[in-house]
Amino acid sequence: MKQLIVTADDFGLAPAVNEAVEQAHRRGILSAASLMVTGPAAQDAVARARRLPRLGVGLHLVLVDGQPVLPPSEIPALVGRDGRFHATPLRAGFRIFLSRRARAQLEREIRAQLERFRATGLALDHVDAHHHFHLHPTVAATLVRLAPEYGIKAVRVPYEHPLASWRAAGDRLWRRIGAWLGQGLWAAALRRRLARAGIRSNDCVLGLSDTGIMRPDRVGRYLARLPEGVSELYVHAATTHWSGPDSWPPDYDCRREFEALTDAGIAAGLARQGVTPASFSTLVREAA
Repeated sequence: MKQLIVTADDFGLAPAVNEAVEQAHRRGILSAASLMVTGPAAQDAVARARRLPRLGVGLHLVLVDGQPVLPPSEIPALVGRDGRFHATPLRAGFRIFLSRRARAQLEREIRAQLERFRATGLALDHVDAHHHFHLHPTVAATLVRLAPEYGIKAVRVPYEHPLASWRAAGDRLWRRIGAWLGQGLWAAALRRRLARAGIRSNDCVLGLSDTGIMRPDRVGRYLARLPEGVSELYVHAATTHWSGPDSWPPDYDCRREFEALTDAGIAAGLARQGVTPASFSTLVREAA
């Protein structure tokens, strides 16, 4: 059985992202969004989400390359002099692995972001992390431990089938193999950990090696080859580029990614396959 979740990441990062999320859900195939509760435009994102009861809104944990919820003085092992999380996931990951102090601060920050999400009043559809940092075993273990307390019922597993995605997209073979070699074992470990805890996850991600270039033609090719199981197609969509420390790289074709979500031909192709994009929560209810 083919099932599809279509998720926009970085909801709350900028008004242009929020506008793309709202319009792509109202007029297109977008079924979920991952909310940065520390994002500069988080309040605007929450206000829009409240108008979209069918949109599955999850928490996009920010533990690298962004702003924390807690004051920097309370998590000095996790932030730099500017008060932001370290920008390099590898550096942050080693620090957390080697320092008990950093691990304790990490759990407090994860709790703080879950509490801020809870304060929005939105139902928690899923959890994932900026730069897929929840692959880190300490982050994964913390989420599993906190799942009963915060109602975490679904977590993204950022796993891409390298050869299948190459056949669909037609390029970036070595990048896809490199991502599989670098993340495949961690993704498998995350999946096993979630399964033991009874937390639902997707089977694969479409677009993991295509960040910033999920244009209509590429999305169409992916969806024409939709595999069996639960696929999550994830995008970085915005109505326009913006400037500032939290802006996306200039080579991200975010406007075209937004257009892919509202493309009538793509929607018609899914309809012909009998596939309706759903949220994680919908799949959790169906499984129950």
